[in-house]
Amino acid sequence: MDCIENIHKLFSKNFVETPSLESYDVGLLAITTGEIVASDPLITPDKPAFEQVFPIGDFQVNIHKERDRNCVAYAEVVFQQSEVREWNLATTPGQNVKDLKEGEIFGYPVESGMGCFMDYETQSLLHHLEQEIFQRKAADFGGIYDEFFHPYFFEGPQAVHQYALLKPYGEKKNNIFAFEAGFGEGFYASYIGYDKKGIPVKLITEFIEIIVD
Repeated sequence: MDCIENIHKLFSKNFVETPSLESYDVGLLAITTGEIVASDPLITPDKPAFEQVFPIGDFQVNIHKERDRNCVAYAEVVFQQSEVREWNLATTPGQNVKDLKEGEIFGYPVESGMGCFMDYETQSLLHHLEQEIFQRKAADFGGIYDEFFHPYFFEGPQAVHQYALLKPYGEKKNNIFAFEAGFGEGFYASYIGYDKKGIPVKLITEFIEIIVD
């Protein structure tokens, strides 16, 4: 896959080195079970986690924006500061890359314009939060985006954010790394980078392919 070769060129070091991207350290994502979900949480609230089991802990997350158009091109989770030796397309149970035809990918659909990374346990908490708010507000329930996500991205007409870390429940460490998905609607693949021992180093979702010579 040419896309994997390009991901390797961009993200195998501890920093991204291309004038086409601006990189931002967003904070720490809590991984509590080692099972990670990448999804548009508004249209696939029960997305299966990746087959790969990841380390448990709090890990740095980054956004890489295309400089010229100011759009989110890549979202990244960093599990360790090690050299990446190999990249693979991230898959969920039942997916086999050998079944893909040329130009095809596995990934997740985006219809709301937003993607995210979160632990599988956090996805369940988000679902519980939605049900709690619905039970409390009934006919006044405006949907989980308006009730939960919107305030993190729109703090007023002068403060519109392209990414955020959100906590469904303040007393729990579980959080969601949510971000604008490139130009909006689409189908987007994720990739896992491994060190020489086969341990995950990075998890990347690509929204806009930035070609590196």
